[in-house]
Amino acid sequence: MCPGKRMNQSSPDVLHYKDKELASSLLVQLNLLRKDRILTDVVLCSEDTEVPCHRNVLVSSSPYFRAMFCSNFQESVQPRVVLKGVAPEVLSAVVDYVYTGAISITVELVLPLMQVSSMLQYGRLFEACSTFLQTQLGADNCLGMMRLGEVLHCTSLHQKACEVAACCFPAMAASDDFPGLSLAELTSVLGDDRLCAGEEQVFETMLAWIKHDPPARRSALHDLFRKLRLRHIHPTYLFQFVAGDPLVRSSPLCSELIEAVQRLLFSMGTAPRPDVIEDVWDSPRREACREALVLIGGRKNGRQTSREALLFNEGTQQWQKLAKLPVRLYRASYTCVERVLYVLGGLVSNASHTGTPTNGVYTLSLNTNQWRAAEPMLAPHYAHQSVSYLHFVFTLGGVATDGQLCGAVERYNTMFSQWEAMAPMPTPVLHPAVAAHDQRIYVFGGEDAEQIPVRMIQVYHMARNLWCKIETRMVKNISAPAAVIGDKIYIVGGYTRRTIAYDTKANRFVKCENMKDRRMHHSATAINNKLYVTGGRYINSREIIEDSDGFDCYDPESDAWSSKGKLPYRLYDHGAVSLIYVSSKSFTP
Repeated sequence: MCPGKRMNQSSPDVLHYKDKELASSLLVQLNLLRKDRILTDVVLCSEDTEVPCHRNVLVSSSPYFRAMFCSNFQESVQPRVVLKGVAPEVLSAVVDYVYTGAISITVELVLPLMQVSSMLQYGRLFEACSTFLQTQLGADNCLGMMRLGEVLHCTSLHQKACEVAACCFPAMAASDDFPGLSLAELTSVLGDDRLCAGEEQVFETMLAWIKHDPPARRSALHDLFRKLRLRHIHPTYLFQFVAGDPLVRSSPLCSELIEAVQRLLFSMGTAPRPDVIEDVWDSPRREACREALVLIGGRKNGRQTSREALLFNEGTQQWQKLAKLPVRLYRASYTCVERVLYVLGGLVSNASHTGTPTNGVYTLSLNTNQWRAAEPMLAPHYAHQSVSYLHFVFTLGGVATDGQLCGAVERYNTMFSQWEAMAPMPTPVLHPAVAAHDQRIYVFGGEDAEQIPVRMIQVYHMARNLWCKIETRMVKNISAPAAVIGDKIYIVGGYTRRTIAYDTKANRFVKCENMKDRRMHHSATAINNKLYVTGGRYINSREIIEDSDGFDCYDPESDAWSSKGKLPYRLYDHGAVSLIYVSSKSFTP
């Protein structure tokens, strides 16, 4: 058959063939030629070791050798080239790598190999050494690796070493290398958003570094102090321990920063913000500071009042048991300030199960997982509400010891452990939705002493200690929680499926997607800009009230509800708060 006549008219005119084995086969043959010294035209020398090579192979593999052999350098015509500073075993390993593409990197070989690959401009080999060193990183050597990365201009190693230093901060700060850090290195570490430590520990570590050599390092205090996220240090620690430290007191600039923070906190944030703390005050929490959902108290499985405290681990999607409340408290109130959970008032269970009103206050710190008794409220209350703002805790209304509905408001200063009476609510209500935002406390709805729904918003201005009332038909909630996301306050349920958001800036309500069930006596809190609703009681399809173990999430971005699974048990009239904790992130090489 003639080539011009096709058996199949769709056959291609050209066959594009690529021999996939040629490149590797060529390297194998070149390496065999090298070992037999066939056609080799240059010898690389190190001490008493001589390695014959082909110039064209070296030139093709490295810009360093291209410049050496393709320019007017004397090495371009010399039969022997001495590579100074290159150990014989490293030279042999590099040449083997050039001809085979394979090399064994060991702990003993990695550093000289990395230096030589940098000098000879073998970039992929250099990064392979960096990858190997990254697998060896730990708290005890990460600071040395940071310096090595800088010296060798190895960005990948330096960045990974910084990550390990941040993730393993407590152990790194206890290492032998830590006291020898330069000011620039320590400043870089303390300024890292990934630092796995609370600001209190950052402060103590900073002081330890300075006290290692006070005469030389005292002058660095102010620059280091500005790396502290002052807004996220508990005021008690800030003003008792930080402000009271002799080194801090000796620095006028540090004292000025603390005084500026103090003025802001005492003024509820209404005072003009001094320029001196602008960047310090606006610094966000470090990435390791996470929000965790904690459930506390309530009526468990429809029977006795619970002493349980549970923390939801977002990573494992599991509930973790915390220390139990010292006493059984029913219809207490719950709130938190940073990493401290507050349980206030309630009914102390007794043998007759009637309960005795208490003014007791208990706190739980996630750092110690231990409960302690705090300064009691001015008067016993139960079925009241609590919110926190900055370092203050407010309690509102509830039922007094005489069984009467009251509108009393008390404010607790966590900095000085002091309670004081504030202006009472204009209209005492039971079971309202309460939230604090932008120096104000919003009290939505609830019911009066006659169990009649109250259709109003009562707003308390913290700095002025004044109340105002807003009548509105949009509010008709009883036993519904509220939570703040951005400038909106979300009110969830309350004998209804309805979810609404009050826009505090626009002073208007926005309707949101309904819940699946009509729910009441549940709890809600905001974590990472999502709304988490737990437990409560719901009205089923047969109009019967049942206890709930539901665990649901509302996303304002998508205006959609999703299930997070189930609580470990049915629960209502409990607390759900968002606590800050420092996660111990694990480093992965």
